[in-house]
Amino acid sequence: MVRTPRGRVLPAMAAPVLACAVLCAPVGSAEPEDPFPDPETIAAGGAPAPGSLPAAAPIGGPVDEACALFAAALNVAAANYEEFAYASAGNGNYVDYRDPDVAYTNVVGRTALRQSATAALSASRTPGLPPEVSDPMRSWSLRAAKLMTIMGLRRGGDSLNDTANDLNADAEQALMACAANKAS
Repeated sequence: MVRTPRGRVLPAMAAPVLACAVLCAPVGSAEPEDPFPDPETIAAGGAPAPGSLPAAAPIGGPVDEACALFAAALNVAAANYEEFAYASAGNGNYVDYRDPDVAYTNVVGRTALRQSATAALSASRTPGLPPEVSDPMRSWSLRAAKLMTIMGLRRGGDSLNDTANDLNADAEQALMACAANKAS
């Protein structure tokens, strides 16, 4: 678990994503062209959302393909939720959604989570993907949708932190399954 200097949980999923980039697939770089690309663009390894990390490129086989798509989804979600976590941290369970930085990063973070949840769900549905890989991807997608809803309903920091922790656990489980099932 990673915390901001003022206590908000950050997605620790960024560190496992970097590990997955080494274990799952080579990493390519892309310059953001559209601040809010559609899920198909993310799935194709195209322009990630603002501040995102490079997307992983698939190298072959259903596991590698799904894991590369999932890693790209994690990159987009982690980078954009991190901005919201920093902007909203500092007041315990209270989140000042009237603060312009919090309001802006809330919209950007929710948009990235929606797109990432869609891409992760798509990855989990890759034909031939074993359940030990697809199940945590699907769970991550549902929890990302839950976090997006909590942000949209302007809930407190405790709800945000608990859901971010659950997302991190699903991400770690999915990335470990990706590494264990990687094509040779």
